[in-house]
Amino acid sequence: MRLRALVVLAMGILPGALHAEPLESSLLVLTSYPDELVSRFEAAFERANPGTDLRVLWKTGREAMPILRSADQGGVDVYWTPALRNFPLLRDEGRLRPLDTASPELDREALPGRIGAQTLSDPSGRFEAFEVAGYGIVVNPAYLADRGLPTPRRWADLADPALAGHVAFPVLSRVGFAPVLVDIILQAEGWTAGWTLLQRIAASAELADRGPGVGDSVGSGRRGAGPTIDFQALNAQADGKPVEILYPERTAWLPAHIGVTAAAPHPKAAAAFVAFALSEEGQRILFHPDIRRHPVRPAVYRDAPAGTGNPFAAAGAFAYETERGSHREPAVAALFNALITRRQDELRELLALLDEARRAAARTGNPALVAKAEEALALASAVPVTEEQAAGLTVTLALDQDWAERIGKARAAAADTARAVLTAAKEP
Repeated sequence: MRLRALVVLAMGILPGALHAEPLESSLLVLTSYPDELVSRFEAAFERANPGTDLRVLWKTGREAMPILRSADQGGVDVYWTPALRNFPLLRDEGRLRPLDTASPELDREALPGRIGAQTLSDPSGRFEAFEVAGYGIVVNPAYLADRGLPTPRRWADLADPALAGHVAFPVLSRVGFAPVLVDIILQAEGWTAGWTLLQRIAASAELADRGPGVGDSVGSGRRGAGPTIDFQALNAQADGKPVEILYPERTAWLPAHIGVTAAAPHPKAAAAFVAFALSEEGQRILFHPDIRRHPVRPAVYRDAPAGTGNPFAAAGAFAYETERGSHREPAVAALFNALITRRQDELRELLALLDEARRAAARTGNPALVAKAEEALALASAVPVTEEQAAGLTVTLALDQDWAERIGKARAAAADTARAVLTAAKEP
């Protein structure tokens, strides 16, 4: 056995690449990962498994589901992508194999499957986390210092009146990572308080309608800060942009996943690819300067480049519930558009009026007037659906129109109440 291992190492083949039976000559992997990541894993896997040709089918998360729900699952062997909603759905529909049988070579003992109280992998073992991305606040320290502005370190800090007009915020319907980011804030702050905070932050923000928009805005000096996914801030740093990424205490590190399809026509090659992607050799590829992602194998952080954050050492991660967020993602995205994206100017003007009314009420020292001003604020921030109703909700055009009407009425009532407070505050 020692001689066999020495021969293997001398040939440059990873020990894990040897199998009791030869792998199939072909393997089809469905992913949405960019080429700079996929091509490096493809080349490394084929070197470790000569004779197996890895073919790639690039599809977005939305495009992938009809394929993976078809009778033969499109001939796909491995699904490997950041698509939080898709993997639980495929698992529940019986379209993923248990990894213990699909990929018995996988060393799952080295993969904790969680960060603190936050679950990363499927408890039933049908998909495994491959890498994680952190959600935080990208800041331009020079921009903030030049203007004497505070550095936001918590989600609530982004609503500081001093930062009004200096924040960039992603549009949920246009930016892939944004619905999860917003749901993290909603789970961290609570449904009602979270939406109130989000409206306050986004009312005066630059709304970025593409993925790198927040990082580009902050990196170029158009804005000083904004919530984002960390690898975009890290990419901006690599491009020489003067930015830093700060992780609020109550944030989350969310996984991309990998799994073997139930109908995989090349199960041995599929098992080998999953095992390789999650091996130490595979996980180290994520440190490449063109990739800059966070591995899910804690042991490899001993080889991490200087300055690399280690999510497993992050004390601030809280128990973000991934599946709870994924079930309400369509409703959250639609609510953001209804409350903010389509009515940003109206919201900004209304909040300014409400702030004026609250200050005026406070100056009078009249408790009834102060309560009236707070009532106006609650009306302005009202969300037309409860947290329970949002779970699994199908958003139709009729429902969206109903929301728009209810939001309009509530905000009109808020403005009327605020004006009444201002009038009363002027009376002797």
